[in-house]
Amino acid sequence: MKETIKKGKTVDEAVQLALDELGCTRDDVLIDVLSEGKAGLFGIGSKEAEVRVTLEEKSVESVAAAFLQGVTDKLGLNATINTSTDDEDVLNIDISGDDMGAIIGRRGETLSALQYLTSLVVNRGTEDFIRVSLDTENYKQRREQALIHLADKTASKVVRFRRSITLEPMNPYERRIIHSHLQGNGRVSTYSTGVEPARRVVVALKRD
Repeated sequence: MKETIKKGKTVDEAVQLALDELGCTRDDVLIDVLSEGKAGLFGIGSKEAEVRVTLEEKSVESVAAAFLQGVTDKLGLNATINTSTDDEDVLNIDISGDDMGAIIGRRGETLSALQYLTSLVVNRGTEDFIRVSLDTENYKQRREQALIHLADKTASKVVRFRRSITLEPMNPYERRIIHSHLQGNGRVSTYSTGVEPARRVVVALKRD
């Protein structure tokens, strides 16, 4: 466990110095007051406060669950957070409860944003990067199937009408699904165009 000893004019000042050094908040540490300090008379005989602050070691699962529970509580959602780590060391998180549409957002944008923020939280101060996969109500699988259907339908139109088709803006995860699925199609090719967050997949007729 990481720890540091700091002095300050007050206990609070010493604690804040320690938190700044460790890059964390009070919720993440144990605080041991070594000396409360003494003001002295006209500064004579004064003594600084001294604290030992220890950063508690928490599992990535508990860190992620605590962060997301705080988010859902602030949104007024009664949610349950389930976490697990698979064989590829991916932290899989599933949020269940009522009104999960607020977690998914438009085209999954809120879910993607929460996944990104959770990744930042669990990887703060760690040496090895931990990949995070966040889902609710099996949204990702349902969305993947819908995107595969869209890819096949679009490819058929491109071949039939012999012209390129540009799809709606998608996030990187969704664009990868389209690219990957049509990679084996011998009659069309795909590429991305535009700038985030309006980047789109273009399905084009493959030239001989």
